[in-house]
Amino acid sequence: MYLTIKETAEYLDLDESYINQLIQERKIRAVHDGEQYLIYKEQFNNHLEQMEKAKKMIADYYNEPIPEDIDVKDED
Repeated sequence: MYLTIKETAEYLDLDESYINQLIQERKIRAVHDGEQYLIYKEQFNNHLEQMEKAKKMIADYYNEPIPEDIDVKDED
């Protein structure tokens, strides 16, 4: 499924001018049909999956209990 720049900006929750900039820098693949750029939606699936994995890893890290320090109980 192809999206316009406006639809892509809404889908990725980014500004339209930033999407335009990424297209010009060739960081997002797009097709120009003579009037507008069309962007293939499926190219973002891998990125979104990786972002979800990263969020889960960070949440797991912060939810992990702090281990007791061995030296705390040692009173010399």
